[in-house]
Formats: sequence, structure tokens, C-alpha cells
Amino acid sequence: MDAFAALIEELDQITGTKRKIDLIAGHLQRSDAHDAAWSVLLLMGERRKRLITGRRLRDILQQASAMPDWLFDDCQSHVGDSAETLSLLWPQLSNDIPARIHNPAVTTWVDQLSSSPPLYWWMEELLPAVAAMEPDQQSNIVLAIWESLPCDRLFLFNKLLTGGFRIGVARGLVVKAIATGFQLEEALVLERLMTPGVASEQWFRSLTAIADGERSNRGPVPYPFFLASPLKQDTLEATSASEWWVEHKWDGIRGQLIQRENGTYLWSRGEELINEQFPELIDMAEAIPADTVLDGEVICWAELEKQPRPFSDLQRRLGRKNVGRKLRLECPVSFVAYDLLESNGDDLRSTSLQERLEQLGDLQQRMDTSSEGWRCRLSSGQRLQRWNQLDRLRQEAVEQGAEGVMLKHLQSPYLSGRKRGHWWKHKRDPMTLDAVLIYAQAGRGRRANLFTDYTFALWDQQSELTSNRQLVTFAKAYSGLNDAEILELDRWIRRHTRERFGPTRSVDPELVFEIGFEGIQASKRHKCGLAVRFPRILRWRSDRTADSANTIEDAQTLCDQLVQRTRST
Repeated sequence: MDAFAALIEELDQITGTKRKIDLIAGHLQRSDAHDAAWSVLLLMGERRKRLITGRRLRDILQQASAMPDWLFDDCQSHVGDSAETLSLLWPQLSNDIPARIHNPAVTTWVDQLSSSPPLYWWMEELLPAVAAMEPDQQSNIVLAIWESLPCDRLFLFNKLLTGGFRIGVARGLVVKAIATGFQLEEALVLERLMTPGVASEQWFRSLTAIADGERSNRGPVPYPFFLASPLKQDTLEATSASEWWVEHKWDGIRGQLIQRENGTYLWSRGEELINEQFPELIDMAEAIPADTVLDGEVICWAELEKQPRPFSDLQRRLGRKNVGRKLRLECPVSFVAYDLLESNGDDLRSTSLQERLEQLGDLQQRMDTSSEGWRCRLSSGQRLQRWNQLDRLRQEAVEQGAEGVMLKHLQSPYLSGRKRGHWWKHKRDPMTLDAVLIYAQAGRGRRANLFTDYTFALWDQQSELTSNRQLVTFAKAYSGLNDAEILELDRWIRRHTRERFGPTRSVDPELVFEIGFEGIQASKRHKCGLAVRFPRILRWRSDRTADSANTIEDAQTLCDQLVQRTRST
């Protein structure tokens, strides 16, 4: 446990990727195999059952110290995390908490802490035992453990107990560390991690065992994704329009579909394997030749429909372990392919986009003959002829259910990351409404002492002369202001606070902001009856008064227009 805690502290203090990989690799090499298994699963953020809620730990501390709710809420608003707040408060409050009489059961557990027990003992014995105790005994042992642990171990203990352990180490980083520490190929490590892990000595030894033969391909490992930049048309117009390929920019989940002899792998851009959420695409991929890698978009799109369904349909399938027949019928999925990264085991990324598109077209013709081939669609695209076509093509794409167009140079290779000059995105103009700031909450991290998370509202009635009209919560946003505007707004919020609700402040309804968003739909979960997608602040409307802000009716009109446009196409 001590070694793992030391690793977490070091990882939290550095930013270099190579250094993080070396630290994790060294820790796994030195650790007992059973402890190393738990380290791997925890670092990868594998979901575990929550043993005790953060609220329960808070109640334990407050009952022992008589700390008022408002004071805890104020502390947490500055820290941003309940487990960390508790670990910081305990040293300040522990001396004033009355001494407790430990019963034998509690004493036995606490005595074992002095021998620095291994991580697996904490995860498999102590923490489950604490979770199963009756409330009074549970309170006693939590307080006793807090009292026994060094201050720098409190945060980790609280995190492990509440099941909310997250330290910002990506799964890919852990894979690289295992490969580095045990001289294995990343593809092999990743393939072994496909099987759900049980934290045991045997599992870790199997994970890190020497490979029994050479691999002929990358296996299940996705290629780094190539990302587009926001369009800078002035720069592009110095080139010939005919050098560029224009295709629809679909509003789904970016993904790579990998077909190998030993299986199919569907990866999101966030390096998550999403086979379970989209089993139809895995079945469809059986018709794709082995050693093929497609880049494209996972999207809800029925076989006979002319355009895709809204992103909200796709959201219903995200994060699910099992997708039942009813949900498959209600939210049918397709994979819209727009690039071919590997064919017959040949890496095509260094070839031109034009060559890759030709081979992709050949593959699509083959897919059209299979029963589920409709689930693999070729993205709509064409060579640009004149620069003045671009806005018209973007508008046509939006009318066909896309969120804009992609502009790709026909001679571009498939690179990694966001490399400017080859791929550009030209999205539709956002929908906008003027809304009134009514609530503010402190941010996280370096902005924990500033109010950076805002809640905006619209009027429930049109007429500015109506005395009884009210502001109704509409959307939350935290991006769009520069640092100077954030500081100015933070000072204003502190001067114009009406009420405090824990970490949230209610402010005078005076300031108006233009809010932009990508989509809007009906929602029973929201008070205003509508939900927006990707809301952000476009500008601070210092030229407007609160009375002139938009209404729920205005928002509903945008929603109706969007629905009508979808139905008409």
C-alpha cells in the first residue's frame, strides 16, 4: 500500500509522459504480483463497486466534530472533491474530537495497519469489511483508521473506499508501462487486457508473461487518430480548390474498426473499446477482409432512412454493458467509413488520401453484397471545384443531417494528432440565444478559487411589460470567456451574491450572455423542458439588459425548426 501511495503522489506531481511510464513500469517490476495486479486495475480506472459513499464519510466526520454543513460545503467548493476535502479537514479537526473506546473488532483491524500491509489486503479484506459493518461500528473504524494513517495517506484511503479513484492516467499509458517494464509488444499487452481482469497473482503473471511468438500485425491496437483543425479559409484560398476533397462531417462518435483473424475491435477516439455498446457493428465486420482498419464515425442511422438520427439516440447506447433487442431496434447503428488505414495488413497511412479513398470505394462495393453491409456506409464526398462552392456544400450537408463538412487535401497522408494544413473542419453556425446569469459555482484545479461554472436562464414569457414573468433555468456553461473576463465576472459575482447553496451562489439577474449550442431537443429532465448540446459562452452582452433576454418560447421555436428540418429531409 505504501509503495502504491508513493507512486500516486509522484504521478500527481509530474506531467511528462515518458517519466510517468517509467514510474509505473518500475513500480510494477518491484511489486508483489498480487499487489501489481491491483495497481494495474486501479491505474486503468476499472470500475469497482462503491463500498461507501462520499456522503457517508462526510457524515462520519461531521457527527464526530459537529462541523456545520455550510462550512463543509464552503470548504468543498474550494477543493472540488469530497474525498480530498475530508483528508484536508481531518488534521485540523482530529484534536478536538473526543477519544473513542475501540471494541475488539475495530482494534484488531487497526493493529494490522502498523505492519504496513500490502495493497491487496486493503482491497480484499479491510475495505470490504468496513463497508459491511453496522453504522456505529463503521463510524468507529473509519475514525480510527484516519487517526492511524499518516496525513499523506488519507486521500488515497478515502478514494479507494468510495470507489472514485481517478488520477488521470490513461489506459494507453498503463499499457505502454507494462510493455516497457516486461519487454512486451503493446499490441500483445492490449490483447491480453481485453479479457476482464481479476486482481490475482496468476492474472498478473499471465498479463506479463513472455510472448511465445512474433506478431505479424498490430493486433487490436488502434492507430493514433488524425484530427482536423477549425477552418481558416483565407489561408486555404491561396491554394487551388481542386486540390481539396469535401465530405460530410457526421455528428457521432469517431472510431476505428479493426478486423483481424482473431477478432474485431471497435475503438473510440478516447481509446475505449466499445464492442459491447455496438454489437451489430461487430457482426457486420465479419464481412470485412482480415487485417483491415477503417476510420470513421459510429452513428445512429436506420437502413432505409435518408439521413442519420440525432446524437441523443446514440447517447442512449453509450456506457451500457448490454444492449438489448428493444434498444437495437429503437436506435439502429451504422459505421460511416471515410478512410482506410490498413488493407491486407499493409499500412496505408503514408499514401495519399486519394489512393486511400479509391481502395475504400472498392471495399464498400464488396460490403454492399453482404446482408448487413448497409451498416457500413461510405461517407458522402466530392472534389471541390471552386471556393465559392464551400458554403453551399456546407449548407447541403447540414440539411442532410451532418454538422458541417470536412475539407481534406487529396494528397494528404494520414498523420497523428492535430497537424494543421491537411484537414480542416467547417461546422454549421451554432444556434444562439441571449440568456441571463443566475447561478455561479467555483471551478476545479487551478480555477478552484474562481467562479467559472455558470447557470443561465430564459424568461418564461415574452412581454417585457409582464410583471409576473420568471427566469427559468436553461443551460450550464463554463467555456468561452478569456482570463480577464473570468476575473472581472468573479469579482462581480462576489459583490452581487443573493444566496448561497453550498458551493453554489445565486446572483442578481442582471448580466446577459450570448450562449451558443450545437443542438436542442425536448427533455423531461430539465425544468424548461429542453436540453441543449455543447453549450458555451459566445460573448458577454454588456450592451443588453436582462429584460431583453430570450424566452423559453424562442428556444422552443429553434427546437421545432430543427425537428421540422429533420423530418423534411
